[in-house]
Formats: sequence, structure tokens, C-alpha cells
Amino acid sequence: MAKRQGTKLIYTFKSDVLFKMLFTKNPDLLKRLVAVLLNIPLASIEEFYQTNTEMPPEEVGSKFCRLDINMVVNGKKVNIEIQVADEGNYLERTMFNWAKLFTTSLPSGDDYAKLPKTICISILGFVQFDCAAVHSEFAPMEITRHEILSDKQRYHFFELPKLPDVDKIDFGDERELWLALFNAETEEELEKLTKGGEVMEQAIQAYRGTAADEEFRYLERLREKRRHDEAQALRNARAIERKKWQGVVAEKDAAWQGVVAEKDAAWQGVVAEKDAAWQGVVAEKDAAWQGVVAEKDALIADLQARLNKS
Repeated sequence: MAKRQGTKLIYTFKSDVLFKMLFTKNPDLLKRLVAVLLNIPLASIEEFYQTNTEMPPEEVGSKFCRLDINMVVNGKKVNIEIQVADEGNYLERTMFNWAKLFTTSLPSGDDYAKLPKTICISILGFVQFDCAAVHSEFAPMEITRHEILSDKQRYHFFELPKLPDVDKIDFGDERELWLALFNAETEEELEKLTKGGEVMEQAIQAYRGTAADEEFRYLERLREKRRHDEAQALRNARAIERKKWQGVVAEKDAAWQGVVAEKDAAWQGVVAEKDAAWQGVVAEKDAAWQGVVAEKDALIADLQARLNKS
């Protein structure tokens, strides 16, 4: 998607603080959203309630806080969360969270058959799968027969970057409208989405109310401070590690230079010794050759003298 132009929203639906507060305070909207994302009739939902509505400031400002929403929908356990950035190992984290939700649903002593169908819904601000589809649903399956192992394990992923621009979405598709709402970053996009009907108008109105709420802004500042603290701690850790690594490299360089200098000195000694020995051999050979030449010269002179006398 091209970079969007317009008046930037101070807060977007991708804020996990806004996401949880908005739907906690507007359960009817949450019920509608879940029905749309799971593609089930709204009228078929007879049992619906949240199980983790609390947002204590000390938890929001903690390092590992997950601002997800847990619900019971017609006896099924449903978890929904929004994740903006790819922090790595998201699929493993999702499976781990599913496992915790699933295994804590069975009271001690109850039969395993009473374990509920457990569904995890992830709205992602990044691309997770190598495909064009915005929505991906997963379940454990036999790989050759494509037989589902159990209907109690489901994962739904919605990848927002794969959505078309607001001008190109299908305004008759409520799921696409909701996802476009989560993906909106400008006032102009929100204005266009109000044309999506009464539910979109209600959701946008709830968004504006939540974004102006002092409790939300306080919690968002805590969340933002935690992000800055984590980023600063990461930068400091990297700087310390870099300095430590530079010390190790400098130490290794010094040691290597010492070894090289020692080897150079030893090699120069060997070369000097070889040069001296070679010069001695050359001098000895030169002296022997000069003796031979002198002897030959003396013989020639003697012969010359004899020839002259005769």
C-alpha cells in the first residue's frame, strides 16, 4: 500500500491500550467484531462476556504486559489481540498463549472432554505469511488426508498491510470495513469509513471518545514510557556489548601484533644468520678462486720465462 496522505491520527486503532479500552467499554461493538471476524451470525451468539476487563496501571506499564481481550462466546474461549510490530517468534508466542488459555479452562478433576474450543484472533500490523490473503485460518491437520485433528484449536490471523486503500475496499463487506478501521492512520480515512454504515459510525464515535479519555491518555503515556525505556535499555545494552567487544578485539589485536613482531624478529635473526653464513661461504670460495688464479698466473709466468731463455 502506498504511503497515506492526510491529517495523521494522534492515536490509531493499532494502539493496544486504545484497542482494549474501547472494546471493554463497548461490549456490543466487541460482540459485533468477533461475529464478523469469525464469520458467524451475530444473532447466534447467546452467551458473550469478557473475562479480563481490568487494565491496572502497574500492569500496563510493565515490561511483558499483553493487552489482549479474553472472552467466552457460546461456551468457546476466544482471545483477540492487535500486534503492530513484528518482534519475532510471533507464531510461537500465539501458540503458547493458546495453550495457556486452553489448559487453564479445565477445573481440577474435570473430564478432558469438557475442555472448550479455544480460538486465538490476531490482528497484525505486519506481514506474517507469504501469500496475498488478508485472512489466514489454521487448525492441526493430518498432512496427507487433510483430516482435522480437533476442532478445539483454531488460529485466525488478519494482516493489515495486505488491505487495499480505503478508496478500494468493498464497503459491502463488514469484515473488510472493520479491518480498514484498524488500519486507518488519517482523519480522512476515518471520514470515508463513516460511509460504511451505522456500525462504523458507532465504532468511530467510540474511538473518538476513548482517544479523548484522560484514563486512556494516562495509560497510553505509561505504555509509551515503557517502550522508550525498553528502547533505551536496548541501546545501552548494545553500547556496553559493543564497548566490550571492541576491548576484546583491541586485546586480540595487541596479542596478534606481539606474536607477529616476535615472529618477525625471529625470522630476521634467521635471515641474518643465513646471510652471514652465505657471505662466509662466498668469501671462502672467492679466496679459493683467487688462489687458483694466482697459481695459474705463476705457472704461465714460469713457462713464459723458459720460452724466453730458449
